[in-house]
Amino acid sequence: MAKLLTEMLKGTLEGIVLASLSGRAAYGYEITARLREQGFSDIAEGTIYALLIRMEKRGLVDVEKVPSEKGPPRKVYSLNAQGREYLEEFWRTWSFLTERLEQLREGGM
Repeated sequence: MAKLLTEMLKGTLEGIVLASLSGRAAYGYEITARLREQGFSDIAEGTIYALLIRMEKRGLVDVEKVPSEKGPPRKVYSLNAQGREYLEEFWRTWSFLTERLEQLREGGM
């Protein structure tokens, strides 16, 4: 199951991270910790950081550098208007897919 879960997460992780940020802004490690608390225990911190950089480049999140007690400033990510629109589209698409998958599981379309 772990390999299949990893493959499925690749396609949905961006939406999952955006959903996590819809509640409140966070820095990379905090996002990873939140996801692990939700049961996504196999997600590597490096994967989240790479994804955050891509989402920043695509304009889905805003970034603010906040002083840290230890070391360099932290990059705190928050969902912006474009990210909210993308997240809404993600949820619409997710609903469409889950409805179709349920139909298949129940024996037909």
